[in-house]
Amino acid sequence: VGNGCPPKDRLSLCKAFIAKAAWDFPTTSALIDAVRHRPTLRRLCGWETLGKIPSEATFSRAFAAFAQDELPQSIHQAMLKTHYADKIAGHISRDATAIHAREKAAKKEPKLVVQNAEGEEPVSPEPTRLQRQLERPLDENIADLPRACDWGTKKDSKGKRLTWRGFKLHLDTVDGDLPVSWLLTSASLHDSQVSIPLAQMSAERIISLYDLADAAYDADPIRQMSARLGHVAIIDHNPRRGEKKEFSPAQAIRYRQRSSAERVNSHLHDNHGGRHVRVRGAVKVAAHLSFGLLVIAAEQLLTMLC
Repeated sequence: VGNGCPPKDRLSLCKAFIAKAAWDFPTTSALIDAVRHRPTLRRLCGWETLGKIPSEATFSRAFAAFAQDELPQSIHQAMLKTHYADKIAGHISRDATAIHAREKAAKKEPKLVVQNAEGEEPVSPEPTRLQRQLERPLDENIADLPRACDWGTKKDSKGKRLTWRGFKLHLDTVDGDLPVSWLLTSASLHDSQVSIPLAQMSAERIISLYDLADAAYDADPIRQMSARLGHVAIIDHNPRRGEKKEFSPAQAIRYRQRSSAERVNSHLHDNHGGRHVRVRGAVKVAAHLSFGLLVIAAEQLLTMLC
């Protein structure tokens, strides 16, 4: 018994999805239309004739396979290893951005509140996620992060409260606006809960010196992880109803470099697919965004090499 029709050339399909992110085509049908009417683009993808271009259903099946295998993430990691492994990054800028999704938000399970019976000794509190992350490897920390679509709320740079349904993209960026590592989680997850896994992931890929983050990341376990990795943490102080601690003049100058993370987030949204998330499910959404971040990384590495 045969295996049916052989799969279409996956390399050409991968190149096409990279082109989709590079030219910010909003849909797969728009990508196919562009490939059909632009001979140069068609040949860059690897199709010499119009008859070789697969159907939209084939594109969708290929994308699902790429997403499951985390192909764009793997390409990005290999690209960093080839072109950035022998360099030292001054600063890692850490930030998160809202990702709007076209799917229903998952229902949250109510939290169980355990009350001590009269006369019983109080139960010691469970370690927080940040405390547990300090003692676990990267793969266990990533597996512990929620990834279901839900509702998120955060304040923008002007203090305005924003609410959205979807996910949250957590991103590490180094000098030169080069994205190094990223993770996709539920929108409701606080930014600080992904800082330690991101730090572990980035440390496996590059050598860096400073960790820059805003007040949302002001927590002792995050600073401990930064010191454990041999980095200097420059994190904006969160007063938490106390007196705010200001940066020293030298720290304030370094902290300005954190704007690179915000620029990459804006670049992703405005030019490389961040506003055109039409796939559903965290795995596919992560792949869609990863193709865009892969394009940004290639652009910035090319600028550095030139």
